[in-house]
Amino acid sequence: MSVSIVRSSPLVTRQSANKRSILREIGRCQIETTPKVKPRIRVEDLVPNRPIGRLELLILRRYPRRTVTSKGWKGSVAAACGRDESGLIGVVLWGDQVDRVRTGDIISIEGGWCRYSHGQKVVSSGRTGRLSVLEA
Repeated sequence: MSVSIVRSSPLVTRQSANKRSILREIGRCQIETTPKVKPRIRVEDLVPNRPIGRLELLILRRYPRRTVTSKGWKGSVAAACGRDESGLIGVVLWGDQVDRVRTGDIISIEGGWCRYSHGQKVVSSGRTGRLSVLEA
């Protein structure tokens, strides 16, 4: 009994490698052009000490700014009260957010944090999150 090993020619191997790389590139382009929108979370579904995916709120009131100085940070801080269709929540605004957010604005917080403060849930964009004003 004889066993023969069939080897692919270098041309066939290059062609299949090119097809794979082209398909890989097409896949990358589709992934890069598809916007990654996190699902919106509601106030009633927030869990303290957990990150927030995406939260949209109507700002009911923004309280006056305070200047805070600590070891790692110096800047403006303001509290606000926001709501969505499921409930009310406190919002902490840091730095330039204090100037951008006003009463009546609809904001979106992505990648922020939820925590308890004085027995109430409070959200903030945190260090790595992003706050944007959707409608003024």
